[in-house]
Amino acid sequence: VQLVESGGGSVQAGGSLRLSCAAPGFIFRDYYMGWFRQTPGNEREGVATIYTGGSSTWYASSVQGRFTISLDNAKNTVYLQMNSLKPEDTAMYYCAATFGPVAAGPLKSTAFDIWGQGTQVTVS
Repeated sequence: VQLVESGGGSVQAGGSLRLSCAAPGFIFRDYYMGWFRQTPGNEREGVATIYTGGSSTWYASSVQGRFTISLDNAKNTVYLQMNSLKPEDTAMYYCAATFGPVAAGPLKSTAFDIWGQGTQVTVS
């Protein structure tokens, strides 16, 4: 399974971006799909996760109310809508997937075993 992220870029503070994560030829049925981010020298941080088998979502407190994770079943694509972006949101953003369980927590990178290559988000 290959996850392909897109939608990153440069934006001014207060702006918005929408990231997309697709897996050509694979259907995310009953999977946890997450977005993580990482800056140089720091650990990968969980941003948002969605369970494709239901409607459960989880968010990091730092993005709660600004970011929204969603799933388009018809397009087999997971999105991360990012609004009111701040310079501290600057990072490489990764899409990840796991069938579960997520005993370590739905925002823990160690719970996920399929990763994309990442897309850079820069907020100035």
